Amino acid sequence: MNNFGDLIGPLLVARIVSELGLTEPADDRRLVAVGSIMKLTRPGDTVWGAGVNGKSKDTGGAPHLDVRSVRGPFTRDLLVGAGTAVPEIYGDPALLWSRFWPREHYTGSAGGAPQREVAVVPNFHDRRRARGPLVVDPLRLPHAVISDIASSAFVCGSSLHGIVIAESFGIPARLIRSHAEPAFKYDDYYSGTGRTSYTTAETVEEAISMGGESPPDFDGDSLLASFPRDLWP
Repeated sequence: MNNFGDLIGPLLVARIVSELGLTEPADDRRLVAVGSIMKLTRPGDTVWGAGVNGKSKDTGGAPHLDVRSVRGPFTRDLLVGAGTAVPEIYGDPALLWSRFWPREHYTGSAGGAPQREVAVVPNFHDRRRARGPLVVDPLRLPHAVISDIASSAFVCGSSLHGIVIAESFGIPARLIRSHAEPAFKYDDYYSGTGRTSYTTAETVEEAISMGGESPPDFDGDSLLASFPRDLWP
């Protein structure tokens, strides 16, 4: 299933590799980056910014993982508990998106007025509940979804990466409670960006009334510096 949140990791990694002028990987070590995919790791994998989903607390290849950063402290606690060494470098790497694709890349003008007031981006498990002209289908191609986010004045919904991408662009965003996803991954993300307390809306109307959550507080330079460039010669 082409959920945009599952596809942005490879796009971001490829862009960073290109920007750094790196060549093909020197060996067959796998890089696991972006998303709630920790349970898919295998011993020997390198982890950059990934997290645990919460439906399962499975930490995959732990303790035999090479972890450079994780999405947040909740994921770190589980990995450390499984005997894995994990640095205290937090943040979903998708927060770096605007460094490589600025908002103007999608809107076509610097500082231009948003083309839509509100974008509602549901988690793909919640998308059947979401109706109306404000809804952005998370199963469209990643850059199409991100273009709708970038062109909006306000973003809300249960898609974690809808929130992350909006916050990367500096767009006010508010999480709407998911009917399908446990709170763990959202808690992990917000805690990893300096927000141990956050408020979830129950409806689009409530999210609009509440406005954006407090902005993320994270060290983007440290997160980018933790990118495992040593996997490339």
